[in-house]
Amino acid sequence: MRLSTRQAAERVGGSRNTLLRWFREGRVADVRRDRNGWRFFAPEDVARIKAYAERLSPPPELFPGKAPARPESGVAG
Repeated sequence: MRLSTRQAAERVGGSRNTLLRWFREGRVADVRRDRNGWRFFAPEDVARIKAYAERLSPPPELFPGKAPARPESGVAG
């Protein structure tokens, strides 16, 4: 299965522009290209890039399902 940059970005959970920036900045290794120079992504590429993206994301909530605390508004109720 071969995916386009847009399709790979959707599976990673980011945008096409973010993926292209990561390649340009050397944050992730580039992927193969077809004879026209277009990038194509194999499932292994998507998994590798997704793992990188998950390392950048904040950790999951400690208490799933519990609403986050709201900051004090300073208004007496």
